[in-house]
Amino acid sequence: MSDDKLNRYDAEQMQQWATACISATGASDEVAAALSAGLVAGDLLGFKTHGLLRLRYNLQCLSEGKSRKAGQPEVLQQRPAIELWDANLLPGPYAMNLAVQRAIKLAQQQGTGTIVMRRAQHIAALAIYLEQAIDQDLLIQIFAATPSQQVVAPFGAKTAVFSPNPFAIGAPAVDTKVMFDISLSMTAAGKIRTAIAEGRELPYPALITPEGDYTVDAKSFIASPAAVIASLGGEQLGYKGTGLNLFSELWTLALSQYGRADAPAAEGDANSVWIQVIDPSALGDIGNFKQQVQAQLEAIQTATPITPEQLVRVPGQGAMQRRAEQLANGISYSAAIIKQLEWCAQQYQVALPAPLGG
Repeated sequence: MSDDKLNRYDAEQMQQWATACISATGASDEVAAALSAGLVAGDLLGFKTHGLLRLRYNLQCLSEGKSRKAGQPEVLQQRPAIELWDANLLPGPYAMNLAVQRAIKLAQQQGTGTIVMRRAQHIAALAIYLEQAIDQDLLIQIFAATPSQQVVAPFGAKTAVFSPNPFAIGAPAVDTKVMFDISLSMTAAGKIRTAIAEGRELPYPALITPEGDYTVDAKSFIASPAAVIASLGGEQLGYKGTGLNLFSELWTLALSQYGRADAPAAEGDANSVWIQVIDPSALGDIGNFKQQVQAQLEAIQTATPITPEQLVRVPGQGAMQRRAEQLANGISYSAAIIKQLEWCAQQYQVALPAPLGG
């Protein structure tokens, strides 16, 4: 039996297990269900740094009172197509589902809907929220930033100013969908920690040492003094990433009025988020819109590849393929992730499901 097979787990069983672990902290059924579903959804799409690897963090936050176990976000400001929410440290996937659903409702009523939300505990992978809008023939865009985190340097600097700042978009097409989720830094902090845990280098120079050199040494991120993450674009084109990071933090931290000027460091990974949903039917025929998207995607897919054996893919294609494969064959977890899940199982007295074929 292969090691890969031993490390594959049934998605439904893993979600049920995670729900039980979260419920053991005293979290409400609604919080437990949303949080476990969100983390497993991230794993299925291939965002392993933002999947069940983060369960331990969420369990500790709930157990230590750093996350609320139940409740609703507070609406602070409101106009017909835009609202400001305070999640008051509710778990991110739970608060995000509510915010996306509200943005969808506003868009269906007004043509566009925007929710700016502050103080949501770590919201996991942005990609897991996109299909709520896409499947209703809506466009969605999400920015997120972390006001107490400074690990990304602006172009030309060797000290950090920004958080890694993920950005995601989703759109429907005729027979497929667009799903795009990236960090506006050269890599995400979670990927660096995974590389450290697995004892490997980063695949490209994404870090800047205290001396100002670009490096692939993941361990430099936890050295003293520590390296910082480069903005998207790196050594040559990082000015583009710097502009995008500024874009993100103005739309999230500044608009939420919960930014670097006043966010307490004790709130750790709490995020400020900007969500916008647009109803294309407010501007014209939805069928025509989807045909336009489809034509654009087909143009990308039929572009002449540099390497003939490696076809050009559209954003989200790989993630959807990974999800289909892992739903059929089980979610594949590395030994480093399994170690974290075993800690959760032992700490909260909920047996980890057996691996498929185990």
